[in-house]
Amino acid sequence: MTVVSGGDNVRLVQRGNDVVEQPVSAARSVTDRRQPQRSDQRRSAILAAFDEALRARGFEAVNIADVAAAAGVSRSAFYFYFENKAAAVAALLESMYDDVFAASDIVTASAGSPRWRIHAMLEALMETGAAHRYLFTAMLDARATSTAIREIWDSSREAFVPAIAAMIEAERAAGRAPAGPAAEVLAGLLLELNDRILERFTLGGPRSRDELVIGAETIWLHTIYGTAIGVDEMRETS
Repeated sequence: MTVVSGGDNVRLVQRGNDVVEQPVSAARSVTDRRQPQRSDQRRSAILAAFDEALRARGFEAVNIADVAAAAGVSRSAFYFYFENKAAAVAALLESMYDDVFAASDIVTASAGSPRWRIHAMLEALMETGAAHRYLFTAMLDARATSTAIREIWDSSREAFVPAIAAMIEAERAAGRAPAGPAAEVLAGLLLELNDRILERFTLGGPRSRDELVIGAETIWLHTIYGTAIGVDEMRETS
């Protein structure tokens, strides 16, 4: 079993046979109109009913009046807490955000070879997508129509750019990676690649999960390390 340390404000998360540390997010969705106390049962009931409706019918078919009725509240009560369906999706996504974006932290950890860290990060990303497939599909639908959801997703992803850019710069300074384009640019593009493969994995396509992971892993390794990392090292598993 491998334990990968990710920082101070973290919790341990099982990733197959490995344990990694994951940041604990305290922030709520910015599209949530009200910051309720934990004891606010109406909000919880609305989200539970909305979640059930998403699982049964999908984002487009969810009817707010039906959700409100299932939660035992009025339609206006739904809008008291959430601006629209997209905002409710954002609230449900909070737990998934932690998993999806914390996967990127694995690659900046000091333990393990570059190949192992990148591979573990991509596998964690795919595991999260598989566990939250219906919810991520709803997010994609909401993101296509809601500027607010798109901005939340993009800003959350961009928040990890400095840490990965710092890792790239450290690898360059240590002589393990060659000089190249600005580390911030590479980090941002690599994270966008993760976003794209998670989308393809969730929605389906011609590539299998393993093919997506192997392809993305190769792109990450060659983008950061170029010819400075040999084939044998790229094949390491730990």
